Amino acid sequence: MYRQFFGLKHDPLGKDCTKLWDSGQIANFEKQFKWLLQSPGIGLLTADPGLGKSAMLHQVTSALNPNQYLVYYTSETDFGRLEFYRHLAVLMGIQPSSRRSQLWRDLKGHISQLYTQKNILPLLVVDEAQNLQAEFLRDFPSFLNFVFDSKDYITVWLVGHTSLAKFIDRPSNIALASRIQVRYELKPITDSEPFKKLILHAFEQAGCVQTLLPDSAIDLIRLASKGNPRLANHVIVTALRLAADKNINHLPDEIIKEAIEILK
Repeated sequence: MYRQFFGLKHDPLGKDCTKLWDSGQIANFEKQFKWLLQSPGIGLLTADPGLGKSAMLHQVTSALNPNQYLVYYTSETDFGRLEFYRHLAVLMGIQPSSRRSQLWRDLKGHISQLYTQKNILPLLVVDEAQNLQAEFLRDFPSFLNFVFDSKDYITVWLVGHTSLAKFIDRPSNIALASRIQVRYELKPITDSEPFKKLILHAFEQAGCVQTLLPDSAIDLIRLASKGNPRLANHVIVTALRLAADKNINHLPDEIIKEAIEILK
């Protein structure tokens, strides 16, 4: 109802937004992302929940040439070690063996064939990686050992909360930590001008043809959300609903303050 009232195609900072606004972080990440395409290895992408890790990766990977790269994405990580490898097998179109040794051989054979025979680099994106079991993280480096550890046939991105980096840096995970070639932490957009550009871009992408928010209201959203796009979206959507119910065709400070209060 509120979208129709304001003539919006979707929520301004919602999941339907297809073109993300870049404060410079996406461009910086994309440059490092390409490094791991040119020289396969492990990348670590971390951020607090709601900052757009998955959306950024989706935007970057969707531009890849499917004749050169094959993207496997999963966020189903809260499994034991064997179950997760079986899940990877299903993801890659392989009949999963019940024995881990055979499962490894089948997965590694599939990865090797893609890279050496079809000239395709497999790209595995493991989202919500903070939920991976400790035993999986300990033996994953062995799984990535090809030809006496002289070849790298797959690029892997481990994506998760900031706590993931701290966990990987524990002494028990030194083998995995030593293989990580790129580390990137996505930050909230806390400065006034970049945050304003984010909000205006979001409304434009949603199909808004008029200015609904004064600068003061945008700043209220910035302070309440602490620069977190997901939290900002919650405030905006609540404010849009309140305004539509009251037949107000814009979002004044009072509406934003009411929305923030509701969400506390």
